[in-house]
Amino acid sequence: MQLTVKTAIHLGLLALASTTFAADYNSPGDDKLYSQCLREASKLYEGGNEPSPVRGQNKLQAWCTCMWNETPDDFKGSLVKFSETAKGKSTNKVCEKHSNWSD
Repeated sequence: MQLTVKTAIHLGLLALASTTFAADYNSPGDDKLYSQCLREASKLYEGGNEPSPVRGQNKLQAWCTCMWNETPDDFKGSLVKFSETAKGKSTNKVCEKHSNWSD
């Protein structure tokens, strides 16, 4: 019986931690880079319409929100192209984990 209670507590803490992580990102709203990311990624990759761990977002939206937040404020390029560069690969890994969307 105690094992079940401990398991439930751990699962609850895990869910809370993932919710907290997702809540840390600012909403990109109708930002042009974010909109461009949604368009480009949906054309290049499959599975983006599946639900993500982020409440209210599919995998595509969660990934682009993460990429938008993880790049510098003065970033002007394509978030999708950046994710495929040597410099962007570590950011891509973070965002794949955040959205539960990877190859």
